[in-house]
Amino acid sequence: MNKFQPLMWIVLTIIIVILVVPSILVVSFSNNTKQNIDASTKQDIVDSTNIKESADKNSPEPSIEVSVYRTNTKEIENIPLEEYVVGVVASEMPVSFELEALKAQSLAARTFLVKQMLSNSNINLPEGTDITDNFQYHQVYKNKKELANEWQENYKSNISKIQKAVDATKGQILTYDEKPIDASFFSTSNGYTENSEDYWGNKTPYLKSVESPWDIQSPKFQYQTTIQVSKFEELLGIKLNNNVNIGTVISKSKGNRIKFFEINDKKYSGKTIRDKLKLNSSDFTFKREGSKVIINTKGNGHGVGMSQYGANGLAQEGKNYKDIINYYYQDVTISSVEPFINKMYVKK
Repeated sequence: MNKFQPLMWIVLTIIIVILVVPSILVVSFSNNTKQNIDASTKQDIVDSTNIKESADKNSPEPSIEVSVYRTNTKEIENIPLEEYVVGVVASEMPVSFELEALKAQSLAARTFLVKQMLSNSNINLPEGTDITDNFQYHQVYKNKKELANEWQENYKSNISKIQKAVDATKGQILTYDEKPIDASFFSTSNGYTENSEDYWGNKTPYLKSVESPWDIQSPKFQYQTTIQVSKFEELLGIKLNNNVNIGTVISKSKGNRIKFFEINDKKYSGKTIRDKLKLNSSDFTFKREGSKVIINTKGNGHGVGMSQYGANGLAQEGKNYKDIINYYYQDVTISSVEPFINKMYVKK
């Protein structure tokens, strides 16, 4: 062995210690640091998730649920208020209408519901329910499953449009003298809306007759139907003579509908004749042809409040939903539903 060899081994060992050991320490430190960072990141995610979950738990629930009696199934559906409004707007107004008209409809639908829920009247209302889906007494309502079946491939775009309209008026209703109004609406006027007292007998300050010329574009503006003379006589409790022209108009309303009508010395209100014969409107004419009565009507619906086709016509002219509301409901205010929520809960 060379006398320098031991010395060389010592030097080599020192070099190894100097170069290798720090690298090992750095790698070890780096791994530990990465583990610590990963652990910290995971904890942040957990903490963030917990915060979100906590926020979700603390988020307010829908203010109130609506108990809707479904006429066909004879069952009760409990639906969040705003979801109910979506179902009504989608059912009561064509989805092809302008967005501003749909917004006006959502305000009317929500107001109609709130007034009904605050009412003490249980007429035509099954026990345990707030409202029915029967258009004769309340508002038409379809749930999302029913709408999906109806709209098929157009469901997604249609429901999105309706939802947008409802969201734009979320939590808002129409009030007069700080009370929810009777937000009456109907399909198509005869060119005018009707004073409430001329149709229902009760004068309501915000339900006044206004011109509605846009309705002439509605496919429901004019309608003709026939009925057997015998059926006509049975429904009205009269006996017709052989004259071609049937009856005499005694008076008309400001909305140009039949207010009172006389047939063979028997006097009827226009509303009574419309109800008994199930006519589209109380703006009607009769003509006898042999064994049949030809009936022509103008407009579709009772004519009081907001005309839906009129609302769409206004929207097409660039009017917004507030303009539409203020045109068909005079001197009303768009208000928050919140002050009425507790009263609705108490009633439920």
